Amino acid sequence: MSDLIIYEHPLNERIRTLLRLEHLFQQNAFHLSRPEAWSSRATINSLLDITNILARADIKSEIIKELERHAATLGKIRSAPGVNTQRLDTILEELGINIDRLYQINSQIGRRLRENDFLNSIAQRNSIPGGSCAFDLPQYHHWLQRPHAERQDDLQRWAQEFSPLESASSLLLSLIRSSTDASWESAEGGFFQRSLGAQTPVQLVRVGLAIDSTVYPEISGSKHRFTIRFLEPSEQDRPAQTQADLKFQLTCCLL
Repeated sequence: MSDLIIYEHPLNERIRTLLRLEHLFQQNAFHLSRPEAWSSRATINSLLDITNILARADIKSEIIKELERHAATLGKIRSAPGVNTQRLDTILEELGINIDRLYQINSQIGRRLRENDFLNSIAQRNSIPGGSCAFDLPQYHHWLQRPHAERQDDLQRWAQEFSPLESASSLLLSLIRSSTDASWESAEGGFFQRSLGAQTPVQLVRVGLAIDSTVYPEISGSKHRFTIRFLEPSEQDRPAQTQADLKFQLTCCLL
């Protein structure tokens, strides 16, 4: 799959949240080790965005439920013919470890960061375009001039609160993405649609296109059906659906 661009579309709110968290965790990891002050800014912005997502709902309980559901589902197939019990036991152990780590958190994840006055001052100014510049936040400007090692220590300490959540969400997305084999499909005139069965709810749609493809997919859907329109990008006009027939790789993740 390294020669493909993978586009993903969630079909429920829980997966949508997990994908957004994954995006922010990856952004945080990329910038955390870089010495530039701009990377420290980007790291703090990702931490504040994660905190905002977690403030909107009880994500911890949602993820625990999802982990326990996966553990129950996989536990039922352990004695089925052809199952790799060694691999399955490893996954079940990982699920159990992540469930225990989340249960050990007594408060809402991200609460300590929301109560941090320094980070709060940045969050309040971030709602204003350019609001976190030096004259608006002199304390922030002062912190950004500190040696990279000191800034990194602070950033790692703040990010540590999200470690159990990052591990659990990464495991869930890995299991979901690998739950079904991909198939090659055809989109006539740049359009594809599929109805979904109520007994096999799809959580995530993944579309693979060749790395040099001149189109991209616009995916929309619900638990009943989804559609894919393959669009040709344009800098001057609105993207238009291609009229060409094309092959693409499709994965409907069920677990």
